[in-house]
Amino acid sequence: MLQRLFKLGQNHTTVGRELAAGLTTFAAMAYILAVNPAILANTGMDKGALVTVTAITAATATLLMALLTNYPIALAPGMGINAFFTFTICLGRGVPWSEALGMVFINGVVFLALSITGVREKIIAAIPAHLKIAVTCGIGLFIAFIGLKNGGVIVKNDATFVSHGDFSSGPVALCLIGIALTAILVARRVPGAIVVSIAIVTLAGLVVPAGGGAHVTQLPASIFSLPASPAPVFLKLTFHFLTSSNAIFMALPLILTLLLVDMFDNIGTLIGVTKRAGFLRADGTLPKAGRALLADSIATILSALCGTSTVVSYIESASGVEAGGRTGLTTVTTAVLMLLALFLTPLILIIPAAATAPALVIVGVFMMQSVVEIDMKDFKVAAPAVLTMLAIPLTFSIAEGIGLGLICASLLALALGEPKKMTALGYGVAAVFLAEFFHIWPFS
Repeated sequence: MLQRLFKLGQNHTTVGRELAAGLTTFAAMAYILAVNPAILANTGMDKGALVTVTAITAATATLLMALLTNYPIALAPGMGINAFFTFTICLGRGVPWSEALGMVFINGVVFLALSITGVREKIIAAIPAHLKIAVTCGIGLFIAFIGLKNGGVIVKNDATFVSHGDFSSGPVALCLIGIALTAILVARRVPGAIVVSIAIVTLAGLVVPAGGGAHVTQLPASIFSLPASPAPVFLKLTFHFLTSSNAIFMALPLILTLLLVDMFDNIGTLIGVTKRAGFLRADGTLPKAGRALLADSIATILSALCGTSTVVSYIESASGVEAGGRTGLTTVTTAVLMLLALFLTPLILIIPAAATAPALVIVGVFMMQSVVEIDMKDFKVAAPAVLTMLAIPLTFSIAEGIGLGLICASLLALALGEPKKMTALGYGVAAVFLAEFFHIWPFS
C-alpha cells in the first residue's frame, strides 16, 4: 500500500529510508515545539495552548503537503514570521493578538487566491534560473549558520557582530565532535548517518558536563505527558480592524508585509529543498508547484484558525532529503512524530542542540554544493547570485535575500540594455521588494 500511495519505487527509495528521513526532519525541527510558544506567549497568549496548536498545525499542514504533492517537505509555524507577529504587530503596533490572527487569516485568503489563479506559480517562474540555484545555496549557508549558532560555535559579539564560542565548554565541544562525526559517517555513506549521529551525540551528552553540575543531555523526569487544551487560542481570531478606515490603513502594510515575507520564505524553501531532492526540471520549473503552493496557502488559513502565527515550509526539511527522503512518506512520518510529541514531549526535548546542530551544518554543506552550477565567470550572473547567498543568512531572512537578488538582477538588466533578461513579473516583484525595503507602502 505504501509503495502504491507514495510511489517509492518510482522515486528510488524504501520504506525504511523514508521513515529514517522523517525522523531526521523531525529531530531537526522539533525545537519549534518549544520556541514558537515561547515567542508568541509574549503577546499574552496561553503558552500551554500554544504548544498544542504548534504541534497540531505542523502535523496537519505537513500531512496536507504530503498528500497533495508527495514531496518530503514539512511545515510548521515559521521562525522570523512569529517574531514579526509578536514584536512588530502586537507589541510594536499595539495590535491585540486576536486581531493579529485576523490579519494572518486575511493573508492566507489572499495567498489561496493567488495560488488558485496560478499567480504564485508564475512568480516562481519569474525568478531567473541562476537565482534559484543561489537561493538553494543561500539556504544552505542559512541552515549551517543556524546550526553553528544553536550549537554555541558562533556567538554574538558587539564589536564584530559574531565570534566563536567557548570551544572548551562541554556543549560546544560536543557539537564540534558531532559535526566531525556526522561528516565522517556521511562521507563513509553510512545509512541514516544523520540520525545515527544525533543519537550518539544525545547519548554522549548524558556524561558530558554542561556546567553548574548539569550534563548536556538531561534525563526527563517522566516520559509521557498530556497535551494542554488549545481552547484559549483556538478560533479566537477577530476582525475589528476592518470596521474603520484608519484601522484598515494601519493594518494594510502589516498584511502586505506578512504576505511578502510569507510568500518568498515558502517559495525559497520550496526551490531549495526540491532542487536538492532532484525534483526541479532542467529549465528550473517544478512539477506540482501549484499543489505545493495550494498546500501552504491552506496551511496559512489553518494557522490563523488554530491560534498561531503563519505556518510555512521548513528549511529543515532539507535534512530529511539528505537522509534519503524523496516522498510524502517522509513528511507523514514527521507529522505523526509531531502529534506523538504532545504525549512524549519530555523524552523528545532531551535531544540537545549539540545533537541537532551538527545535522543542520552538514545539510548546509550539501546544499552549498549546487554553487558549481552558477556561472561565476559572468559578472551579470555572479553579482545577484552572490548577493542572494550572502543576504539570506546575514539578514536571517530567505525573503529578503531573494528580494535583494531580484533587485540587483533587475538593475543590471536595465542598466546594460538587456531588459529581456528579466520578465515583466520579475521586475514587478523586484519593485514590490524595493517598496517594502524603503517602507513606501501606501498608507504606511
